[in-house]
Amino acid sequence: MSGPETPPLLLSICIATYNRAGFIGRTLESIIAQWSPGVEIVVVDGASPDDTLAVVAPYVARCPAIRYVRESTNCGIDADYDKAVGYAAGRHCWLLPDDDLLAPDAIDRVLTELDGGAVDLLIVDSEVRDVTLCQILETRRLRFDGPRRYGPADRDAFLRDAGYNLTFLGGVVIRREAWTARKREPFFGSLFIHVGVIFQDPPLQNIMILGEPLVRIRLGNAMWKPRTFEIWAFKWPALIWSFSGYADAAKQRVSPREPWRNPVWLLFYRAMGAYSRREYDLYLSQKYPLLSTFLPLLIAYFPGRTANLVGVVLLSMLGRGKSGPCYDLIASSIYSNRLSRLWASVWLGDLARSPA
Repeated sequence: MSGPETPPLLLSICIATYNRAGFIGRTLESIIAQWSPGVEIVVVDGASPDDTLAVVAPYVARCPAIRYVRESTNCGIDADYDKAVGYAAGRHCWLLPDDDLLAPDAIDRVLTELDGGAVDLLIVDSEVRDVTLCQILETRRLRFDGPRRYGPADRDAFLRDAGYNLTFLGGVVIRREAWTARKREPFFGSLFIHVGVIFQDPPLQNIMILGEPLVRIRLGNAMWKPRTFEIWAFKWPALIWSFSGYADAAKQRVSPREPWRNPVWLLFYRAMGAYSRREYDLYLSQKYPLLSTFLPLLIAYFPGRTANLVGVVLLSMLGRGKSGPCYDLIASSIYSNRLSRLWASVWLGDLARSPA
């Protein structure tokens, strides 16, 4: 006589990690605190040389729902998330960064919205906090409350509504079969494999966006800081504009094709310390005529500290003194200075510097 059947796994929370021993413990704590049957946690460690294994081991011993897979080599964030989904056994996979937290009751909320498996893709909203997670900078990233549903005929509306939110991977909950049935390898190295999977043809059938913040983002802690200009000036726009079947107006809403041509945009990255003569020489001077890059060349020489102060002042005058961009300018930029920090302290107080 056979024993009782094991209930199916409804959700796999998939984490790809690398060198985050100082952060992943809190991430796992936020999941375990609300774990329920039918949910597993898959952690793929891309051969971290730090103490990640030692940090994760007690959580594995404490929670049988955690499966920790340590790879022998690092294949990059895109390939490691693809591996995590491949290892997963859940009907849906929630892609979660290794340094952010789930909001209380987030798992139950997601399971409810997945509607017994009918949803192919669920995008949830996020709350943005400082690097210590103590201060809320933005209560939400989406511009609406509650659920919205989309089908293949709504692809432009979906791109417009979800595009900005999808710069952050942690809001994506996707049916595992939908992920594995679509092309993934062409997006290895893009840093946004989830976006490539979501927007390629054919369009997904049953999509929901939930305007409710279920993830707490730790701002200023991205692994790709040295590549900030390359990513937002070229890699992200190239990815968005590569998708067929979407109106140019919808793509433009998510990202201009060449955002570096906007001097205000470029000045912000100068103020962030992400754009200088090095980036000009590497990405612009050899690829575009001087006439179109003369202003970017001038901006590359604009004093970084002055740009930083101007950026902070302008953001505050626009009512964004307590925002993610303002926080980045004073906590993450190499050009953060006494005057810009003093001005921003009216809204942000004294903040810890983000890790280098």
